Amino acid sequence: MTTPAGERKRKYVYGKTREIVHDKYVKLLGSAKLGPVATSSPTLAGYLAYWLREVVDPNLAPATAANYDMFVRLYIAPELGKKRLDKLTVQDVRTWLNGLRDRCQCCAQGKDERRSKDERRCCAIGDCCEQHASDRTVRDAWTVLRAALNNAVREEILPRNVAALLRVPKPRRRKVKPWTADEARRFLEAARQRRDPLYPAYVMILGLGLRRGEMLGLRWEDVDLHRAELTVGWQIQRIRGRLLHRETKTESSDAVLPLPDICVTALVERDKEQAAARKAAGHEWAELGLVFTTRTGRPIEPRNFNRSFTTACRKAGVRLIPVHATRKTCASLLVAMDVHPRVAMQILRHSQISVTMNVYSEVSSDATRKALKRLGKSLDSPREES
Repeated sequence: MTTPAGERKRKYVYGKTREIVHDKYVKLLGSAKLGPVATSSPTLAGYLAYWLREVVDPNLAPATAANYDMFVRLYIAPELGKKRLDKLTVQDVRTWLNGLRDRCQCCAQGKDERRSKDERRCCAIGDCCEQHASDRTVRDAWTVLRAALNNAVREEILPRNVAALLRVPKPRRRKVKPWTADEARRFLEAARQRRDPLYPAYVMILGLGLRRGEMLGLRWEDVDLHRAELTVGWQIQRIRGRLLHRETKTESSDAVLPLPDICVTALVERDKEQAAARKAAGHEWAELGLVFTTRTGRPIEPRNFNRSFTTACRKAGVRLIPVHATRKTCASLLVAMDVHPRVAMQILRHSQISVTMNVYSEVSSDATRKALKRLGKSLDSPREES
């Protein structure tokens, strides 16, 4: 038969009886008539290593590739890796998925065992912590396996994808209630009064709905304060131990956004603060052209920003939410600041004005609107010296 590489090779089948061998021969003959057939098959672990190296890493975003690698390393390869690729069955995949739900992952992955003897506190000392994989983790692991086997089918190594024959229920997303416009106002006012060095960054994620990576990767060359515009095209991410400053994931993520007055004022203030920090740092300053940096001009670690945001929430006395939930808060904040719907549509990156108008139908209280206007006006004047 013809292999996927275009070579003619002989393939053998074996069985305990003539009938078993004949059935295998008929099945193999049918496969040969449909297209190329692989005469040898690697283990699943071997194929996954090839798939990650040759398919995933060159073609997908670094964060996505790192996520796929994590699921293969922690959840797929330990249980299914020794299986031959062509011998993997639907039953194997189903048993593996059920095992993920029932097995303590701390025991399976040796999490507690990797700690020093003095720091061990559960599974390694005989007290199992029952750390089971969530429904979301189980589905994501299955999705990665399905994607890998789909590639094997496209490369004509497998005739079918056994993982795709299963149906894994999609868990409901955990809904996080975003801040109201009043909570956002209280948060910003508290940060400004404390002279929080990251106050301009908070303004950008709340006033423009920027993602954390987009805000941290913002460059001065992408900011036009005279025209009150900002171009979103770069982001900062921590991937596999490396801090990457790279383009946004897709072209749809790129956009030229109009800057509300509160954002323009905050960026002007940030420019002055950075100039003072550059002068104070002297030769230690690293000129990278980023808007938001450390005291020496280096990029801000994403996790450090999360910690600063959590601390700012507590000091402001507002409800603690994840950083990414501020993107949802941006819509109600734009409504409260009386930003024109067409401008808000561009900022929120909606494809249709009707979607924006649905947001605008949720009118904030008059008190909140007036308070936000006062906040915007107060930002026009320089901060008082302490």
